[in-house]
Amino acid sequence: MKQSFTPEQLKYLRLLAEQYSSAEALCTDITRLSALLSLPKGTEHFMSDIHGEYEAFCHIMNNCSGVIREKVRMWLGFLSMQEADELCTLIYYPDAVLRQRRQAGEIPAAWYKEQTEHMLLLARLLSSKYTREKVRRMMPGEWAFLLDELMHWQNDENEALTEQDDNRRRYHDAVIDTLIMINGIESLLTALSQLIKRLAVDRLHVVGDIFDRGPRADSILDILMRHHAVDIEWGNHDLLWMGAASGSECCIAGVLRNSLAYGNIEVLEHGYGISLRELVLFAERLYPDLPSGQAALNAVNVLLFKLEGQLIRRNPDFGMEDRLLLHRIDHKNHRVEMDGVSWPVKDIPFPTLDPADPYALSPEEAQLTAALRHAFTHSIRLREHITFLYRRGWMYRAFNGNLIYHGCVPLNEDGSFLTKAFSGQAYSGKALLDYADRVARRAFYTRDREALDFMWYLWCGTDSPVCGRRIKTFARTYIPDEKAWEEPRNPYYTWYNSEEVCRRILAEFGLVSRESCIVNGHTPIRVTHGESPLKAGGKLVVIDGGFCRAYQKTTGIAGYTLIANSHGMRLMSHQPFTSLKDAQETGRDIHSQSFEFSSYPKRKYVRDTDRGRQLAERMSDLIQLLSAWQNGFVKLGE
Repeated sequence: MKQSFTPEQLKYLRLLAEQYSSAEALCTDITRLSALLSLPKGTEHFMSDIHGEYEAFCHIMNNCSGVIREKVRMWLGFLSMQEADELCTLIYYPDAVLRQRRQAGEIPAAWYKEQTEHMLLLARLLSSKYTREKVRRMMPGEWAFLLDELMHWQNDENEALTEQDDNRRRYHDAVIDTLIMINGIESLLTALSQLIKRLAVDRLHVVGDIFDRGPRADSILDILMRHHAVDIEWGNHDLLWMGAASGSECCIAGVLRNSLAYGNIEVLEHGYGISLRELVLFAERLYPDLPSGQAALNAVNVLLFKLEGQLIRRNPDFGMEDRLLLHRIDHKNHRVEMDGVSWPVKDIPFPTLDPADPYALSPEEAQLTAALRHAFTHSIRLREHITFLYRRGWMYRAFNGNLIYHGCVPLNEDGSFLTKAFSGQAYSGKALLDYADRVARRAFYTRDREALDFMWYLWCGTDSPVCGRRIKTFARTYIPDEKAWEEPRNPYYTWYNSEEVCRRILAEFGLVSRESCIVNGHTPIRVTHGESPLKAGGKLVVIDGGFCRAYQKTTGIAGYTLIANSHGMRLMSHQPFTSLKDAQETGRDIHSQSFEFSSYPKRKYVRDTDRGRQLAERMSDLIQLLSAWQNGFVKLGE
């Protein structure tokens, strides 16, 4: 059938034709794409509010939120409960398990063969969602050939053949026996464990707040940087560290305050090589009667509120004048005026405060601030991690029909989108989050003052899309009456219970499918108070359930994670984790409960995903190219 093409189409098709040397190569690619679109959608794994809890994070990553244990019990039902638990622990921590077995005595060859067979079977079944090419790419490079051979062997067609004539079985056994003989089998088991974990989760979404509170956010980022497919939706704690690494003095003071308040300076000094010696010496001179840690915290608190005051005054657009409180302190009577109320304050000396200009830094504070700024902006490892956060992170992500963000889409009291004006331009809804994303990137790459100040606003601004509440740091620091600590939240956190409002938010970001859902972090779910992570009839799910140990007494659990596969979406609630040492030595797993809250009417395939739509468009172009070649309009391979 003759077909006509416009000049623009022919120009594009001729460029596309340069990629194919023959019609056979073109037909192969069309067929490959068509087959790929028919595969089931890969599994997505959502985590949020990790807050430096490296050990719990590491275990959840290794057990894939319980998915691996589920698959072992489902597909390897012939194993006893103990055998299944031992296999799972081997998959999670191959190095530790193998080391323990060696220390207990020589490991029998039969055990190696048995575990290898079980892991190969599990990997083979998990790989059914992927093309052989993609599975090969997931394999650790040095083991790719042998793993490919072992995973894809088949019995000879003639079932009547004796074992001696079963060529493929003998080949398979010879590979494993040889590896045992030359002491290479443990490396193969380690490679298999890596492959299984990659196959179990096709993509990881981290919905913000990697930093603060827990001890080793840096180690978490090391793992994420090695992950095969990850995206990050920034949280306010991430943006605080991003602002600090970009050179915002306010963000630097905020990072220091959080680290000192949670007794977590190891990540600064050992993780990022940022020395606090000058700060500690300065603080000890100011507060000689206090322990050095408390003295440093006192000094940083005053420095923080001075820097914040300067920033608020030069940014009236932020509308945060209510946080200017240093000049409202009555030092004689130990009271402060806040929100029109006079509150008693702790009897804490302010040796660097000038009553005539309370927001001015003393010469020593200015020198210290400059030194800390240099340390943060010149830490090589911190810069590597923050660069990764910018490269793989966003304010939000619309992915496979779901809208993912950490904080909120700021709303008015009536549920309409809140409008904020910056530099004479008004923003609301999606436009506000897009603006925040652009300025956050500008802060790191240009370090202009306006963008650096905005990073602090994103961290703690009342209407910031990653904060969404009025932070009361000053009150929590100096006012003993807890009634002053109440932090009003943006109306979003009331309206996110409304299905109508959630549908309107989804539509604002171009998501109108009945199956679309908002995945939210940031606000711990108080399970002990009867609170549910599911909002608005399942249109929004909050997955911050208390990963951070500091929250677990309040939340009652140790966090939620979310699994989205080809059949639907389900929440995993996790009980507190003991330790990596305990998990490795005893095989004790995190106790998790799963419940499905969104079941798709039809199974989802690659063609139903964002990537699938791109591939379908590519296939359509290739079919056009084939038609153009068949009708003599273009030539291939020129």
